[in-house]
Amino acid sequence: MTENWSDDAVEYVQAIADTKLILSHRYAEWMLSGPVLEDDIAGASAAQDEIGHVRQLFEKLSSHGRALSWLQGDRPPEEFANAACLDDEFDSWVEFVTVADLTERAAWYLIDSIVHDDFTGLGERIGQDEYFHLEHLDGSLERHADENTEEVEAALEAAVPGVLAFIGPATLDADSDPLVQSGFTDRSVVDVRDGFKAQYESIFEDTDVDISVADWDVPDSDEWDSTRRRVGEGHIRSELVDALTGVKNAEFARA
Repeated sequence: MTENWSDDAVEYVQAIADTKLILSHRYAEWMLSGPVLEDDIAGASAAQDEIGHVRQLFEKLSSHGRALSWLQGDRPPEEFANAACLDDEFDSWVEFVTVADLTERAAWYLIDSIVHDDFTGLGERIGQDEYFHLEHLDGSLERHADENTEEVEAALEAAVPGVLAFIGPATLDADSDPLVQSGFTDRSVVDVRDGFKAQYESIFEDTDVDISVADWDVPDSDEWDSTRRRVGEGHIRSELVDALTGVKNAEFARA
């Protein structure tokens, strides 16, 4: 371990780890519900990879002041800092694919921005997994853009604000982003947001999906919670926390 991280850096990595933790659970919920066997296999593999990333990120966080038991779920739902679009279960496969693509890419872009010595090697290993995850998700998303255009647009409209809040507000440029100023990251929130939007402009370029249905200017910096990287007081459900911590399994073992 090198020098201590700033509070901003700890909260940044915490949000990434929590987002990946909840995303892994959403993968697990859908990994037997894909339209073809290939989707189920990819989902199961992605869920396992995401949990592996979470464990490595939790290990880093536990070396910088966060209790491992707290990280693993011994905390109330409102203390999780996951992207808001993952709070609730998805109603359809198309919604799941759209939100998974958005959140995986956002989390990866945030990790890829980290240049601190503690992430030497780790970022590359996570990136290798993310390449295959996003390649599969992007292909599925493009297919659904042609076959289920309105459903993809509805999912984008609902999810993009929460993902952009996870990335951060557009006021954080290179001169004002505290993580860039401290040398923890090499890209400002503005840079990440620009690259993120450009990727979806490219994905949907030859489809009928209109990404302007979503609000790409949010969040308002005055309303943004920098600790939980979201707007508002929403959170995952307590039942999901129980599932993450194995409460039902423990009850079964005592029966």
